[in-house]
Amino acid sequence: MNQANQNKVVRIGGASGFWGDSSLGAPQLVGSGQIDYLVFDYLAELTMSILAGARLKKPELGYATDFVSVAMKQVLKDVVDKGIRVVSNAGGVNPQGCAAALQALATDMGLSLKIAVVTGDDVMPLLPALREQDPPVRELQSGKPLPEKVVSSNAYLGAMPVKAALDAGAQVVITGRCVDSAVTLGVLMHEFGWTSDQYDLLAAASLAGHIIECGCQATGGLHTDWDRVPDWPHIGYPIVECRANGDFVVTKPTGTGGLITPAVVGEQMLYEIGDPRAYLLPDVICDFTGVMITQSSDNQVTVKGAKGSAPTPFYKVSTTYMEGFKISAQLTIVGLDAARKAQRTGDAILTRTSEMLDKLGLGAFSGINVEVLGAESCYGPNAQTCSSREVILRVTVTHKRKEALDLFAREVAPAGTSWSPGTTGSGGGRSSASPSIRQFAFLIDKTQLAPQVQMDGLTMDVTVPPGQAWTPPPAPPASSVSAAVNETDTVEVPLVRLAWARSGDKGDTSNIGIISRHADLLPWLKSHLTADRVAAWLAHLVKGPVTRYEVPGIGAFNFVCEQALGGGGMASLRNDPLGKGMGQILLSMPVKVPATLLNKI
Repeated sequence: MNQANQNKVVRIGGASGFWGDSSLGAPQLVGSGQIDYLVFDYLAELTMSILAGARLKKPELGYATDFVSVAMKQVLKDVVDKGIRVVSNAGGVNPQGCAAALQALATDMGLSLKIAVVTGDDVMPLLPALREQDPPVRELQSGKPLPEKVVSSNAYLGAMPVKAALDAGAQVVITGRCVDSAVTLGVLMHEFGWTSDQYDLLAAASLAGHIIECGCQATGGLHTDWDRVPDWPHIGYPIVECRANGDFVVTKPTGTGGLITPAVVGEQMLYEIGDPRAYLLPDVICDFTGVMITQSSDNQVTVKGAKGSAPTPFYKVSTTYMEGFKISAQLTIVGLDAARKAQRTGDAILTRTSEMLDKLGLGAFSGINVEVLGAESCYGPNAQTCSSREVILRVTVTHKRKEALDLFAREVAPAGTSWSPGTTGSGGGRSSASPSIRQFAFLIDKTQLAPQVQMDGLTMDVTVPPGQAWTPPPAPPASSVSAAVNETDTVEVPLVRLAWARSGDKGDTSNIGIISRHADLLPWLKSHLTADRVAAWLAHLVKGPVTRYEVPGIGAFNFVCEQALGGGGMASLRNDPLGKGMGQILLSMPVKVPATLLNKI
């Protein structure tokens, strides 16, 4: 490593965690004077299907319009003046359309701008051949065959096209579907000249991208100790300051709200990574088990220790498809026994409408779900507030025919005069049915796709290493309680007294990260916070196996709970389809701990 590279620091700000994030991020980061690059993440599976639908209606759409009309409109002049470079996956299913809109904005502002577009993630043209291949395409979790009514199908590309675009001099790089962290990895590969086989460095950079890809989740957003996070209205967006050896510092703009500690950043590191020994990305397989996160100064932490190995020969493909229609209706119910009244009301609505559908020959609902919000229905048998005097009844149903759900929508409001006293508030009027969009994930050989970069009227092919055959690491040993609990020496407390947590989703799998609040608590948690104990506490939600992975570098565990989200994402009928509340539910679990250990927190 040459001396210049050794001393070089590349500063990257994460301005967006999803399409709909605050418009504060970009101007805050650009105005801070603390960044060299601005990166945006906009795309979720549902977002891709929404964008595909928008493009069907208007060919010039299909991208995250807020990127141009809100974010870049606010900062483009300063970005150009300060030499800040931008990388965003806002292109969705139409990155060329996004680039054209941004170019028009730059022209209107009298600015010269070199915009590169990354293409090659669209798998739709390949679907006919994939349907005929042997063995046939199967969904990664369910094993189901490829559906007929596909709305969108896009591979998660890696960082190589981003690097190529920056190497070619692009000031702004717009991609379609790529891995969220790839926008950061591509920047660092370009800046430090890393090659595609420097796997430890690629893993470290991917971790940096993973930390900032969800915006303020890295600066105190969703932190377990939410009451210790100052100044929510002015929370800072994250910045990573990266070095050529892979180490990086996580910080935020000076003077902004929020909080950066090892616990905050550790929560985000565990977010949705599955097996921390093998976090699969298109450029590298990451091992985060030995990562160390230390407080280096106020609102700054240093992160180091990620390891990497060669990637697999496959891209993951996210396909969305239509399967009937979906509707949710809400009613507020007030008074004594509100929860019981709400449950009976929901059951009555379903009974009445099911009988009506039967008489009309429309067939039964394909899915139903009744929740009583405000009565802790998501806690199942562990709920503590069933006596609440104000709740919201939420009834969600699916059906293959829209007219069946139109009938359902008409039969919700009559509950206000027909059944429970205190029924009010229908959530903004009669609900409307919408297409039920679902996700189908599968793998495709990298050689079947050809990523390209388009800039200044030229098209550049991007060479992507083919990857290597990979054998998953063995399942961790089953965990079991290794020491008896002496009732006289212990105190029963909720798990939140002992640990921090963060939860998220991968399809129908819930990922719950648990971080010990003190190193001395870790052996106790290792012995007593078993996969079986977690599975029992969440049994009303989790129908598949629960696996516990250890993350010793930060004193943590990652619990991967399968068949946990009612189908997950767009397919789920639950109020919390992405499992955002699963960590909070687990933190309420009572745990017996020696008083001597509790005193150390």
